[in-house]
Amino acid sequence: MDRVYRGTIKIGGGKLFGRLAFSFLVICAIAFGAAIGLLFVYTSDLPEIRALEDYHPDVVTELYADDGQPIGNFAIQRRILLTYNQISKVLRDAILTTEDQHFEEHWGVDFPRVLEAAWHDMQHHRIAEGASTLTMQLAGGLFLNRSDRSFHRKTEETMLALQIERHYTKEQIFTMYCNQIYLGSGNYGFEAASEFYFGVPVGKLTLPQAATLAAIIRGPIYSPTTHPERALARRNLVLDLMQHDGKITREQFTAASKEPLGLRLPSSRNDLAPYFVEDIRQYLEHTYGTAAVHEQGLRVYTTLNVQAQKAADRALRDGLHSYDRRHGWRGKLPNILTQNLGTLDKYENEDWRSGLEKGDYVTGLVTAVTPTYASLKIGAYHAMLTPADFSWTGRKTPGELLKVGDLATVSIKEIKSTTVEVQLEQQPTAQAGLVAIDNASGEIKAMVGGYDFGDSKFNRATQAMRQTGSSFKVYVYAEALSQGLTPFDTVVDAPVSFHSGGQIYSPHNYDEKFEGRITLRRALADSRNVPAVRLLDKVGIENTIELARKFGIKSPLPPYLPLALGAADLTLIEHTSAFTVFPDDGIHIEPHYIRRVTSYDGSVLEETRPAVTDVIPPEVARTMVAMLEEVVQFGTGVKAKQLGRPSGGKTGTTNDFTDAWYIGFTPQLTAGVWVGNDDKRVSLGKKETGAQAALPIWLEFMQGATQNMPLQEFPNVVPLEQLAAARPVQVDTADTAPPADAAEQGLTQTQGASGGAPPKPGAKIVPVVPTAKPPVAAPQKISAPAPPPNPDQPRNTAQAH
Repeated sequence: MDRVYRGTIKIGGGKLFGRLAFSFLVICAIAFGAAIGLLFVYTSDLPEIRALEDYHPDVVTELYADDGQPIGNFAIQRRILLTYNQISKVLRDAILTTEDQHFEEHWGVDFPRVLEAAWHDMQHHRIAEGASTLTMQLAGGLFLNRSDRSFHRKTEETMLALQIERHYTKEQIFTMYCNQIYLGSGNYGFEAASEFYFGVPVGKLTLPQAATLAAIIRGPIYSPTTHPERALARRNLVLDLMQHDGKITREQFTAASKEPLGLRLPSSRNDLAPYFVEDIRQYLEHTYGTAAVHEQGLRVYTTLNVQAQKAADRALRDGLHSYDRRHGWRGKLPNILTQNLGTLDKYENEDWRSGLEKGDYVTGLVTAVTPTYASLKIGAYHAMLTPADFSWTGRKTPGELLKVGDLATVSIKEIKSTTVEVQLEQQPTAQAGLVAIDNASGEIKAMVGGYDFGDSKFNRATQAMRQTGSSFKVYVYAEALSQGLTPFDTVVDAPVSFHSGGQIYSPHNYDEKFEGRITLRRALADSRNVPAVRLLDKVGIENTIELARKFGIKSPLPPYLPLALGAADLTLIEHTSAFTVFPDDGIHIEPHYIRRVTSYDGSVLEETRPAVTDVIPPEVARTMVAMLEEVVQFGTGVKAKQLGRPSGGKTGTTNDFTDAWYIGFTPQLTAGVWVGNDDKRVSLGKKETGAQAALPIWLEFMQGATQNMPLQEFPNVVPLEQLAAARPVQVDTADTAPPADAAEQGLTQTQGASGGAPPKPGAKIVPVVPTAKPPVAAPQKISAPAPPPNPDQPRNTAQAH
């Protein structure tokens, strides 16, 4: 019985095992089929990995100066592509140690890490830890939405990673990853991030810097700009992992972990040449399209000279602040306490992000005011403002100017450790423009379109149409010389009226005086208005306009006699470019700011060949140079003698002192400066002539821009003083006599129409009454067309100085 029982049990057990085995196989078949079905469903939506062969990530369009220095870029995604060999070992170790220690061994998926992450997820009952390899991160970043943390997305990412590993080498995968990953602040890829955060390429990263970049991979919460404390802790964790992985020694870890983040962030503004860069952006987008400029990584080789541009920026700001100090303290400063902009200890200003340099104009926060000094905070620096630092305001104590919480503009005079010496300034109300052109090539070497690009993107060097005043006279004199007149021919500087349709036009001189019979060289050097109008009437208005067109002037020119005094609106760049004809021996080279444009791979898309035009005979050009040199030697541009090298130029001042100009040149470089208010109805102030407001900016710029240029004379130009002995002329005023009003040369102090130091109590104010001066000769009447009234400019443009 027992044996039969045992045999039955054995047989029954075998049947049970068979049934269980069969059931298991069925379940496995179902699971396998389900898995195949899932794989089919998931893979049916997967992108083709072969697309990577034609993958071109968005890259930065870079702009370079004339010496190859980068000066700007355009991009939606700021990315600079790397090759594998450009990635330093320290950065490679930091990335792999932190993100994928088994990158070299696995084939797309790190299964031990997957199991470890799964265990952590089960313990936390949520997806608490990921197990993505570099390949999986690359696949997700390229083809999937990585913010989706679902099982479906993870499965697709895994299968994509497996395919990528099959088709590409580890070096290729790692390089693509380093070019694709987002690292905060608009930077994609390690090269762009390295240059943004530390100002160096990845090949020059230090150990702490490489660890900082590796720390940002985890997400924006570790950004060193927005979360510096968290970024520092994460960086030190990366260093610790590298030490445990044997990539660095204990000593290296200790030293590196003590280092600060050491960021060298660029200013959020393009401080070097924002107006120049913006003009190029507009041109590129118009020529190649927005997508090409912001996604395809053009290489734009510009004409900009960094030294000249820095000199231009500094000179224009110094000139506008000097002008502003002449017109007094306005006050009404913003205050962070009354306007709820922050607290004294936590307030941060945009100006403080960039390093300070001597001569900078920055915003300081007033933290304390005493009877003898005011304390200011300027980022990490502190300053003490004493009465000597604001003496120009006419105030005696800081309390008359400042209160705690005020945001005051100051200029940096000296930097010593954590303290700075400053002078009180204020935001200028006037504006200015400056452009400099290389004579030999027509290349634009510097351009400033206003005081602050952040406040106003309107480019006053290329867009503003302003009356030119006496600076237009050069075209009249060039036409006269072209018609056979000489600098030693004479013209009468006496009262004259031109009759036109019942109206009388009577030009006046700046000083309201007349010099009688004078030579043309004297008339131009001293910028006499009446002789210029007489000369235009003699040589012909249409002839002068036709010649101005050859000079490159494209703006409308009214065919009326006030044109001689600058009653025409021109842009600074066309006016300055026209002046290059004189040192260029009579030819005009079209101004340009791009040498060539290439694609990202180096194919040349554009190479500039500027148009060259014959304008005036070389002899006329050389004579004009000699005459304009005398403007500097003893005329209205005498301040330019301080340059210490041969130069010629011409001042320009419009009626009511609304526009001030100076355009001057050396044998190598021509530069033009305009100063005025954007509102054409607002005057710069009495006696703010071109020599007073514009020429000092030109002088400071040229001193900086020509610092390393050899000293040259104008070739084939004979000074008129050498020729004068052989050309005796009977005149009423000597050629080299100084102007009657020294203010015309900018040699006297000016006072603003408003502002300035208040009068002392009880001070007696005596009005100044102009003295009437008799004319030298009786007025003459000459028939000529009269200019039509301009409703936009109600002033009498005929009296431009």
